[in-house]
Amino acid sequence: MTTTLFVYGTLKRGGSNHYHLAEQTFHGPARTEAGFTLFSLGAYPGLVVAPTDTHGVTGELWSVDAACLARLDLLEGLNEGLYRRAPIAILHSISPTEAAESRRIFVAETYFYLRDLSGHPHLGATWLV
Repeated sequence: MTTTLFVYGTLKRGGSNHYHLAEQTFHGPARTEAGFTLFSLGAYPGLVVAPTDTHGVTGELWSVDAACLARLDLLEGLNEGLYRRAPIAILHSISPTEAAESRRIFVAETYFYLRDLSGHPHLGATWLV
């Protein structure tokens, strides 16, 4: 069994933790629907719900097997309450010129940051790797 996973930070290609996705399947760039944003947590970003956001968050879609997902859950600190993995609405295309009606919208899993963001800089849509 595989899980479709949206990654937006250090797991992206070129990111410091990308090696965790070795042997998994890359599907391409993607963007969340509006209503989400990123904050810088130092060496990595945190994705949170942002009802006033109009852009969403850019990242990548991957299919990951159960063993990889379990390792990623440990890496992301699910057992420590750092992140939670949950569904998120995804637009498979990030092209601003593509007609809205031709964009595929579906659900993938991603990691939502759970802790206080006080003092952390707001990044907006993209974590640069």
